[in-house]
Amino acid sequence: MAMAIRSLLIFLFILSLTVPTFSLHEDQVGLMDWHQKYIGKVKHAVFQTQKTGRKRVLVSTEENAIASLDLRHGEIFWRHVLGANDAIDGIDIAMTKYAITLSSGGSILRAWNLPDGQMVWESFLQGPIDSKSFLFVSASSKVDKENTILVFGKGSLHAVSSIHGEIVWKIDFPSECFEVQEVIQHYDGNTIYVVGFVGSSQFDVYQINAKNGELLKHDSAAFDGGFSGEVSLVSRAKLVVLDAARSALLTISFQSGEISFQKTYISDLVEDFSGIAVILPSKLTGLFAVKTNTATAFISVSSEGKLEVVDKIKHATVISNVLSISEDQQAFALVRHGSNDIHFNVKQVHDWNSDLLKERIKLDQQRGLVHKVFINNYVRTDKSHGFRALIVMEDHSLLLLQQGEVVWSREDGLASIIGVTTSELPVEREGVSVAKVEQNLFEWLKGHMLKVKGTLMLASAEDVAAIQGMRLKSSEKSKMIRDHNGFRKLLIVLTKSGKLFALHTGDGRIVWSLLLNSLRQTEACENPTGINVYQWQVPHHHAMDENPSVLVVGRCRTGTDAPGIFSFVDTYTGKELKSFGLDHSVAQVIPLPLTDATEQRLHLLIDANGQVHLYPRAPEAAAIFQHEFSNIYWYSVEADKGVIKGHGLKSNCDGEVADNYSFGTREIWSIVFPSESEKIISTVTRKSNEVVHTQAKVIADQDVMYKYISKNLLYVATVSPKASGDIGSATPGESQLVVYVVDTVTGRILHRMTHHGSQGPVHAVFSENWIVYHYFNLRAHRYEMTVIEIYDQSRADNKDVLKLVLGKHNLSSPISSYSRSEVTTKSQSYYFTHSIKAITVTSTAKGITSKHLLIGTIGDQVLAMDKRFFDPRRSVNPTQSEKEEGILPLTDSLPIIPQSYVTHSHKVEGLRGIVTVPAKLESNTLVFTYGVDLFFTRLAPSRTYDSLTEDFSYALLLITIVALVVAIFVTWVLSKKKDLSDKWR
Repeated sequence: MAMAIRSLLIFLFILSLTVPTFSLHEDQVGLMDWHQKYIGKVKHAVFQTQKTGRKRVLVSTEENAIASLDLRHGEIFWRHVLGANDAIDGIDIAMTKYAITLSSGGSILRAWNLPDGQMVWESFLQGPIDSKSFLFVSASSKVDKENTILVFGKGSLHAVSSIHGEIVWKIDFPSECFEVQEVIQHYDGNTIYVVGFVGSSQFDVYQINAKNGELLKHDSAAFDGGFSGEVSLVSRAKLVVLDAARSALLTISFQSGEISFQKTYISDLVEDFSGIAVILPSKLTGLFAVKTNTATAFISVSSEGKLEVVDKIKHATVISNVLSISEDQQAFALVRHGSNDIHFNVKQVHDWNSDLLKERIKLDQQRGLVHKVFINNYVRTDKSHGFRALIVMEDHSLLLLQQGEVVWSREDGLASIIGVTTSELPVEREGVSVAKVEQNLFEWLKGHMLKVKGTLMLASAEDVAAIQGMRLKSSEKSKMIRDHNGFRKLLIVLTKSGKLFALHTGDGRIVWSLLLNSLRQTEACENPTGINVYQWQVPHHHAMDENPSVLVVGRCRTGTDAPGIFSFVDTYTGKELKSFGLDHSVAQVIPLPLTDATEQRLHLLIDANGQVHLYPRAPEAAAIFQHEFSNIYWYSVEADKGVIKGHGLKSNCDGEVADNYSFGTREIWSIVFPSESEKIISTVTRKSNEVVHTQAKVIADQDVMYKYISKNLLYVATVSPKASGDIGSATPGESQLVVYVVDTVTGRILHRMTHHGSQGPVHAVFSENWIVYHYFNLRAHRYEMTVIEIYDQSRADNKDVLKLVLGKHNLSSPISSYSRSEVTTKSQSYYFTHSIKAITVTSTAKGITSKHLLIGTIGDQVLAMDKRFFDPRRSVNPTQSEKEEGILPLTDSLPIIPQSYVTHSHKVEGLRGIVTVPAKLESNTLVFTYGVDLFFTRLAPSRTYDSLTEDFSYALLLITIVALVVAIFVTWVLSKKKDLSDKWR
């Protein structure tokens, strides 16, 4: 009996040890992370609806993605994201089974299998010069019949086989300045006409044999007024173009080898015409559209070349592609904006007065204007023609319209994030509970029993699905109130379209979105662009009364000399509080660690003239700033000139109008790198909000090393000019990488290191007193990562405890960049397998938790590596004390553990950045990765040493405790009986 009880206790003890686990089980996927797929703003679209079955649309985007979307739900069937330098120039469908893409300026032609997206073939097209690219696929309705693909790029015309991608023939045009505008297929299909411009005043027509590429005829004619380059083909032998002044229309006829020009002034066609006209891209037979500053005019072209205005629309208008609905009928869509809706009309090209479809559809005003429209037809049950429209909006979202309704929508603007910040959620007020009683006692017990089965690995596939569903249902991660661990937050992201999104960290849903009016195109601000988003007001003392807000900074056009734009947005409601244009440019934004009484954060804006402007413009902010006036320093990097400068403030502004919020600058120091030997390719500094727990580092021999902690340090990487190109552009003897650590207050170079035979690109991260950077070693033909740790030797000299107690120890003296410190460094280099796109480091609330490096690999995944792998004190045979300290044995390369991938099996296509945010719980950090896709997760670099995990089985713990109590009671009873029996003997 005693043996059985002992065995039971041992079993229960072992069972209790199996509860805390650090691996990720199948039923835990999606509990602490989420992954969202996008494609970006659509540039081209081709519908694939000929076959029966599921209907699809093939699209290419500005994020260099090609994708096949389901027309029923908008889901991605397949998708490929090409490289950042592989922009897609055009797409089409060949043989009704291949998707054809032209990219990289007309130099790469690919064919993809339409059902599954597998690449069938790839052709590289060469040419003498860079030129405008053009893709033309000859018409064919038979699946097995080969289509000839004509590609103009690199100054040459190529005919490519659609079956195997081989080049059938190639033509190099006599003039290097020839730019193809249109490729026209003759009725017989054996002859093609290539028309285009040479320079700005000559029009050329080439007649070519489509089978062998033989040049049959070449005609050219010059026009003294010049061309603007925008062409609208209105028939097989006639096109319309604007003159160089954009005030007149030229009808160019090139039939039977004769080229003639017919000029018509726009003012004769459109009343009150002024400014610059633009021909809208379209291929309407006998019709084209001209947009002026007052209206959009639709103009018909007669067979004699005479122009006549058919209609004039004053509202914002967008024209779709041309759609052939029968052998002799063509249709196109016309979208006009109303007050709160859009007017969607489908018209026949030759019958303007009748509409094939006329609908009025309400759209969310936060999506902005319609930018592009692609239409497709289908046959209704009554045999009539129905139409669907794929619409690209101003905020880069994608919508499908059918039967007067929005069938589905995609927020593809999130594929172009340019700025990220965070905001806390509201505090749960007393008396208001958002908790929901979702389970009764039976369901609660059932759920915990399923968790026990999952822990003991006895759960079936249905049980695993039930466990995951119950966890997601009962999870509190999606509540709209802040939690005590700081896991629930709002991610405030700014996109390239000027739209602001608030994403919930719990499940990634969009809480609110706002298309900023200040970043929309106006007459005063023609090309607005966003710069970044910053925390503006973060209430702590008034968290119950005031909402936090963010500051969005932008420019009216590209370039640092453009006027700036300010917009303030409430992060709880998503409302724009106020916005205004600045009377100065924005070259640099510096958030200061200072706040006023309303808890608004002070910001410095440096304009292109070097003047400094303080925001908010309030007397209290100016008084706070004046108190710290002498402690404000910053630096600027002019990479093209090879100069780094340090700046300080002057009390007065050099401008014509001086006020209390504008200040002049003075140059304190400068470092000029010799242009013949060094070129700046990378700079990085510490995060301004990083928390360092301790300055001391205890090493193996019980000695102490003191970290050199300064927020004024800058890491700079330079390479030789010959090695500034791609890898392999220079020989090992011609290339070298030089890294510097510079104090940005004094300009003092604290450390310099040279890597001979190495080159960029360089990716680096700076945290506490260490720097890790990644580069390519040409001599070893491998990537390397180097770590530099900086220590303050002056603080380790005096170890007198009495002086420390009396406050006379040098550790208690104030730190100043002007006091010359004795700095020592330790460094070590390691081989690394991957090329990387981004690198950052985890951050926690108090800086106690050990650091992990988060590396965005070339495979668009995020790899977490312990900082201990980058310890410069690693040796081949560490001593016992060093092993106890945690120093790993030295290896020449860094190990890549598959379980260390933060993104698991997911890929963040087009990865551009990794953002880490500390949670309130010290052991955890929040990680947000963005690119074309989005990925969010929660990490615990040193395990969850300060809390129990969410999947901790309380039921199993309760069963264990009850079993132990019962076992103790049973053994106590048995022990009493045994003692009693012994006494009776």
